[in-house]
Amino acid sequence: MDDLDALDKRILYTLQRDSRHASTSDIADEMDVSPSTVRKRITRLEDRGIIRGYHADIDYQRTGYQLHTLIVCTAPIDAREQLAREALDVPGVVAVREVMTGGENIHVSALGADHDDLSRIGQDLSAIGLEVADEDLIRNEYVNPFDSFRSADER
Repeated sequence: MDDLDALDKRILYTLQRDSRHASTSDIADEMDVSPSTVRKRITRLEDRGIIRGYHADIDYQRTGYQLHTLIVCTAPIDAREQLAREALDVPGVVAVREVMTGGENIHVSALGADHDDLSRIGQDLSAIGLEVADEDLIRNEYVNPFDSFRSADER
């Protein structure tokens, strides 16, 4: 585990909660440090690869992509990472997870406007060498910042 102090953890928690509205001044005030210290810490966390990016939380249904599906696939162990990366290139795929245990070791999140889109995505995944084991329509997804990055008095 990386050597993260209370300020690093507070920065990570705040950015996970709402990076768009997280100001370095607000974090600095909460932690009794200067805004420049917070900016330097954020840069250091980015340089170390701990903060890998900032992402918009999009309501895909409002954009016309009302079908969100989890496609559970099986890949040969020796090709799992390569196939997971190739799956990202399939139009409609928004996320891919490699699973370390079990036969169903690739989980693909995909979006479609209709069932034809989802059928095509499944066919495209099969064409690159993934075996589609199951498909589940997702109604909602909820995310939360990692609790261990929150200060002890907030828990």
